[in-house]
Amino acid sequence: MSTTVSPEVATPPRADKPAHLGATLFALCAAGLVVSLQQTVVIPLLPRLLSQLHTDVGGVTWLFTAALLTGAIATPLLSRFGDMYGKKSMVLACLTLLTLGSIVCALAGSLPIYILGRALQGTSAAMIPLAIGIIRDTFPREQLTTAIGVVSGTMGVGGTVGMLVTGAIAQHTTNPHPIFWIVAAMAAATLAIITVTISDTGARHGGRPDIVGALLLAGLLTCLLLGISEGPSWGWGSTRVVALLIGAVVLTAVWVVAELKVAQPLVRMQLLAGPKSLSANLISVLLGFAMYGSFTLISNFVQAPHDKLGYGLSGSVLDVGLYGLPSTALMTFFSFRAGRIVARIGAAYTLAIGSLFAAASAGWLAVSNGHVYDMLASNALQGTGFGIAYAALGTLAVQHVPMSESGIASGINSLVRTTGGAVAGAVTASLLSTFTITGTHIPALHGYTLSFVILAVAALAGAAVAVGHGLRHRD
Repeated sequence: MSTTVSPEVATPPRADKPAHLGATLFALCAAGLVVSLQQTVVIPLLPRLLSQLHTDVGGVTWLFTAALLTGAIATPLLSRFGDMYGKKSMVLACLTLLTLGSIVCALAGSLPIYILGRALQGTSAAMIPLAIGIIRDTFPREQLTTAIGVVSGTMGVGGTVGMLVTGAIAQHTTNPHPIFWIVAAMAAATLAIITVTISDTGARHGGRPDIVGALLLAGLLTCLLLGISEGPSWGWGSTRVVALLIGAVVLTAVWVVAELKVAQPLVRMQLLAGPKSLSANLISVLLGFAMYGSFTLISNFVQAPHDKLGYGLSGSVLDVGLYGLPSTALMTFFSFRAGRIVARIGAAYTLAIGSLFAAASAGWLAVSNGHVYDMLASNALQGTGFGIAYAALGTLAVQHVPMSESGIASGINSLVRTTGGAVAGAVTASLLSTFTITGTHIPALHGYTLSFVILAVAALAGAAVAVGHGLRHRD
């Protein structure tokens, strides 16, 4: 599946007047906030939408998983486009698709239309690696780690803000549409800010997009996630599930061969699995699994009625966001200061520290989850862990690659993180559908406990990989 292309020639940077660094950072943080907000704004609504849309846990979870799936596919493709046509143009494209998807959700009345809108929203996940690429093109070397940490920190802030906005509106109406109109308005406003604030200063590179690679990636991820999420309802030994999982394996093999043969692949295997890249990407998929998996679990657990089920905190949609405030505060605090830790001990060991905190967060809820203080303590550990880890991960993913490849390297790292999150959504939905209260389709406490254990193990594995990287390579 080889493709013949003209030699890749870097065009000189545009002569636009560089934007003020503070204004550039503000604009990128605003974009990061609204993108991360869209990822979580639907999470507190899942228990309510489950009954409103007359579906099951597996079906409603696709409102979260669909956005992660399209984000995983769009991230490397738009990152490549950013290197070819300019990162600012692709950031604007991401925000445009986010606005459009939000409008579709605001008008939706059925599960398929909601999933379509969420899929369009999810493409905006590519904005994060594009933003990191803009930072590398714009900021002096001594400010890179801090700037990347600040933008990475907006992920946690936006996530909790999304839950708070959803909760505040849900207190007054059961209609989810106003929430999506707010996201559409925020995305449109951020689009205007980016347009007038940021200039493209990085070099452009010629070439062709790897559309075949993108289609194969979409196929293998869809087969994998659909097989995992539908396993409990279709039966793990059913023809459909077995065919989907086998299809995922076959498409993965075909995709790898195609990426090795094509002249300008969607994902360069050296940047995915090279000596230094493999560690960063493996940590990213494990932390993405731990973080996104915890989002849906905690939201459902907080709203579970304790008096009826014997577990849960009987909270409201708003409570989901309020319990997340310690996470937001600490994630913001540590994302601003992670650069100093990285400078002292290196990105790998900083990542290990963050991953250990993240593991402790999920582990706490696996052991003790019956009180409000359990949720607050877990969220505090979560914010500390991911605030430190993601700031360091953004640095580790790009520090060993040439400036010309920073966008695609960051995009690949974001791709695997989002893929980890999508798999986590499917796995946790499968566990909650498998372990149910006798005679009902309601998840049992054991399903939650087992899910939290798996998330903790994933984060611990991330810490182990980070330590191993630090021992093998000097930052």
